[in-house]
Amino acid sequence: MWKPVLIYAVLLGLGVFALEWLQYEFLARRFGLEILLTLIALAFAGLGVWLGVTLTRRKPEAAFQVNTAAQQSLGITRRELEILGELCSGGTNKDIARKLGLSPNTVKSHIASLFSKLDVSGRVSAIEKARFLSLVP
Repeated sequence: MWKPVLIYAVLLGLGVFALEWLQYEFLARRFGLEILLTLIALAFAGLGVWLGVTLTRRKPEAAFQVNTAAQQSLGITRRELEILGELCSGGTNKDIARKLGLSPNTVKSHIASLFSKLDVSGRVSAIEKARFLSLVP
């Protein structure tokens, strides 16, 4: 983060040096003060935009990977992991059953199994623990 700030400071210093070197008063009389101020404003606006883009650029996030060690140690099956993912998206038992092609009772039994494996008592706490263990994004 300090590198772009230092580059910006150096460029500002070079800009001040260039103004002195070009004998600002001579150029102001020759071309008019408004034109020079416009050029200076454009230069600083360009530097500001460049600095803003440089400082706010985000690195692409890596794709989510399931914590297979936690999944295996808890004994969570592939189907239970799918149901847990749908649970995180806020689906009801009927919605999850419809989406995965299961019966609502099967979904209910998988959710009960997940609750016992994760040692939780509700959907919200199951989602929190699953996210903590990196089982779902």
